[in-house]
Amino acid sequence: MLASKGYEDIEEKILRGVRLTREDGVRLFYCHDLAWLGAMADIVRRRMNGDIVYYNVNCHVNLTNICTSRCKFCAFGRDADDAGAYEMTKAQAIAVVRDAMRDPDLAGLHVVSGLHPTWTFEHYLGIVRALHETFPSLYMKGFTGVEITHFAKTSGLSVREVLTRLRDEAGLQAIAGGGAEILSDRVRGELCPNKATADEWLAVARTAHELGIRSNASMLYGHIETLEERVDHLMKLRALQDETHGFLTFICFPFLPAHTELGKRVKQTSLWDDLRTMAISRLMLDNFPHVKAYWVMLTVPVAQVALGFGADDIDGTVHKETILHDAGATSPRALTENKIVEIIREAGRIPAACDCNYNILHTFGVETDEAPRRLEDVPCIPY
Repeated sequence: MLASKGYEDIEEKILRGVRLTREDGVRLFYCHDLAWLGAMADIVRRRMNGDIVYYNVNCHVNLTNICTSRCKFCAFGRDADDAGAYEMTKAQAIAVVRDAMRDPDLAGLHVVSGLHPTWTFEHYLGIVRALHETFPSLYMKGFTGVEITHFAKTSGLSVREVLTRLRDEAGLQAIAGGGAEILSDRVRGELCPNKATADEWLAVARTAHELGIRSNASMLYGHIETLEERVDHLMKLRALQDETHGFLTFICFPFLPAHTELGKRVKQTSLWDDLRTMAISRLMLDNFPHVKAYWVMLTVPVAQVALGFGADDIDGTVHKETILHDAGATSPRALTENKIVEIIREAGRIPAACDCNYNILHTFGVETDEAPRRLEDVPCIPY
């Protein structure tokens, strides 16, 4: 393969499976050869996951949009007396999932919420426990590091105690990757000073992994961060993964400026930037088993193209996503499983339905011996 001019040393590292440095990552963000970046990321994707593309038949449950954080990049959060503010009861949350259960292949829940000023941890726990007791067969992924930090602070419990109770009393099997934004004190101090710090977010992930609770990780990019801060964010995630091996997947979230305070001065990212960031993330996060092209935020066409830029996961059916559509996401609020399978097959890949821990539930008439079937079988490049 012909390396992009000036990047021959990085291509050699990638082909040999040698870990890229921070300096390599910064250089890649200044590379204008998008096709080469995609080709390099695709090599790593194929090395790690073959031609499998994972998805799940899932349901998002956003319990409330009343939130004390009020981040400048968020269009979801409300004050209690704002128009459009809402609070789900247990019965309403159960009704959302029961509606989604009309799909017999529904496998998992994704429960995230606002940081409600008066709801206690016991209140949140009670709703999730009710969901687990009502739908015990569904895999439970719930809450971000920001929410877990909030629960610990408002309850007086430690992060470990909060996570343990969610696991033991409400069936929590994984935590969501949101809330990481950019793991920079400078960025968080300006955009989201009222929620978990970078160190607190990382501490929640570390503690969850120690308890056997897997988690995802994400990056919200395209606002006030520098390209160097994007790389530093990836480096912090990679270092923690070296320590715990507990991250399942990485998700790139492009900032959606519509209806946000920050949107008055920041434009939406370009397709070029979205694909570049996806590819570089795959190259830098060599110890992450999966990289997700989250169609809700990227749109379906961009997510499909991203399968050629390092992504091996396209998320799931979602069923009535709220948070990102409040920020102006133009994607559908849900996709059918048949549509997701069609998207994956059009990209020449093998669709594989999985649970929240990437255990394959079924494929579509294609042998999958070339790809791992369990998380522990997924190879990571040794260093």
